[in-house]
Amino acid sequence: MKWMVKRMKKLSYLFIAIAILLSDIMCFVVAYNYRDMLCGIEHAAYSAPANVAFLSAIPFGIGIIICAVVAYTLHKKAR
Repeated sequence: MKWMVKRMKKLSYLFIAIAILLSDIMCFVVAYNYRDMLCGIEHAAYSAPANVAFLSAIPFGIGIIICAVVAYTLHKKAR
């Protein structure tokens, strides 16, 4: 039974690491899309506002929340 507790703790730490990694990737993707939209508006006559780039953060946010909930649940069960 002790090995199960250790495994749950390790999995909770893994999901915390995945959530942090997803947040870093989200920042990169949103910044890249925002810069691309600004350049496209200025040079390629894009009609959408640059704030549309922030919509790409929604799936990342959902993934981060799911990873955080799973990590919290596993950590709580490990106690």
